[in-house]
Amino acid sequence: MEACDIEKASILDWFSSVTEVINLRSFSNLWYWIMLAFLWSTASHWVLGVPYDIVTRAAAQGGEAEADLADIVRVNVNRLIYIVDVSGLWIVGFGTFFLSFLGLSGFVYGFQLAQAVFLLAFPMSLVGLLSFRTAKRLQRDALHGAALRRALTRHRIATQVIGMISIFITALWGMYQNLTYMMPNPLL
Repeated sequence: MEACDIEKASILDWFSSVTEVINLRSFSNLWYWIMLAFLWSTASHWVLGVPYDIVTRAAAQGGEAEADLADIVRVNVNRLIYIVDVSGLWIVGFGTFFLSFLGLSGFVYGFQLAQAVFLLAFPMSLVGLLSFRTAKRLQRDALHGAALRRALTRHRIATQVIGMISIFITALWGMYQNLTYMMPNPLL
């Protein structure tokens, strides 16, 4: 073998090693499923940017914990509404473009990485819309005390329901993709 052929073979071996580690078949990759679980556990723990343990501590202790909860919620609600007021149309425009791009390239053209990212991003966009709606309601009604905790708990439950549906659909689609990849095509 010539030196050039040996160099090409080593580059191909390196490339095949890298593509084994960075597998673009997302649904057969353990890291994708770990990320999916982490994403939804984090989304259901942080309610409008407030850790849910602060909500439970406010319910149990009252007093200063209740005041802390009201302050944190007020700051996060004002921040979220300010961001939407300033750049909400841009966020919706870019978000719609991004989701459309992922949906088309994933489900029309069959790019599995785009399918996987779409199945993460689309339900999170629904959680974002739900967060904005809850923030507007909290600002409009100036809820505090038990009513504030109930609103945050309802928001958390709605986020968890979206997450359960999303995980179920993602698991079904991932199993379908893995089974169709492993099965030989009977038409060939």
